[in-house]
Amino acid sequence: MYAMRAAGLFSGIGGFELGLSRAGIDTELLCENWAPAVSVLSQRFGAELVGDITGLRSLPSVDVVTAGFPCTDLSQVGRKAGIGGNESGLVTEVFRLIERKAPTWLVLENVPNMLTLHKGAPIRAITSWLEANNWNWAYRLVDSQYFGVRQRRRRVFLVASKNEDPRGVLFADDAVVRSGQRLHKAYGFYWTEGNRGLGWGEGVTPTLKGGSKLGIASPPAVWRPVGTTGEAIVRPSIEAGERLQGFRSGWTRTVTKDGTRWKLVGNAVTVPVASWIGRRLVTPGQPVEVERAPLLPGGAWPRAAAYVRGEREAWLLSERPLNVSHELTLDNLLVRYGATPLSVTATRGFTQRLEASALRRRQDFTAALHAHIAFHSSN
Repeated sequence: MYAMRAAGLFSGIGGFELGLSRAGIDTELLCENWAPAVSVLSQRFGAELVGDITGLRSLPSVDVVTAGFPCTDLSQVGRKAGIGGNESGLVTEVFRLIERKAPTWLVLENVPNMLTLHKGAPIRAITSWLEANNWNWAYRLVDSQYFGVRQRRRRVFLVASKNEDPRGVLFADDAVVRSGQRLHKAYGFYWTEGNRGLGWGEGVTPTLKGGSKLGIASPPAVWRPVGTTGEAIVRPSIEAGERLQGFRSGWTRTVTKDGTRWKLVGNAVTVPVASWIGRRLVTPGQPVEVERAPLLPGGAWPRAAAYVRGEREAWLLSERPLNVSHELTLDNLLVRYGATPLSVTATRGFTQRLEASALRRRQDFTAALHAHIAFHSSN
């Protein structure tokens, strides 16, 4: 049986590559320029590893090219320079390489803000290039929490091909929403915020962030109502963070500084999402029957859209292609892989911002924050 082969650009710590391997797709080439990420890739993969993409002259003959290109200029917390920024603009290097040697499939990944920033200029630039160069394309906004990880992480995945229909990859699955409310033993939030938002997650953490270039760790916090006073407001360990992205714990252990490891993990592609895409690349399905509408120039970009054989359409698809059962509750994940109490300074600062804001919050959560501060202030 023929085994599909891939090349990974902006590989990071190999989220795309590990996910594709679980679908039977072998990676022949990794391209990554950041030394800490290179050290992880060197230990975890046996593929050829190259550095700066601008110095890469050509790609090997592969079936799939993946690129989780930098989101720095596109994200809500980034510089917002847009697709022409120094880092996010490196997607043009991907175009240069596939123009010279086109794979069967191209897979891109980036933040949801690419659909709205500057009235959708980033996604417009990417799809315009693909259309001008005779590529079919489809994109879809999906959330990692529906793939078996305890993290809410919304990302846009775009699949393109010159000869194949990418809708059979991204649009072949759409899960039914499960009804009923569930009681949770853990709730994620951003302790670095509190003025305008909480990032509140019921049974999940908010999106893991890359943190600063200085390597300052900024994982989210978790409130565990079932925890004893002093242990109820915690920060996940880096090993728990790796699991929240679908890697095994210790995946980034070649790097010694926790802040750098959090940046690596926060920038990664969630492994089971990549695995789902990989399985559909190997065996495309029939697109589900949902409402469609023409994708008109100048309008807002929807959560899912496609351009196939000259026809542009918006598709009414959910962010939940699958309903994968979670291995562990968020509380049990922290117990198994580790967490430490949030510091008094961090908790006090967050609580002051929260109480000075107009944000809605649970009173028992506020009480737990004050109890945490009192306990650690007296010990």
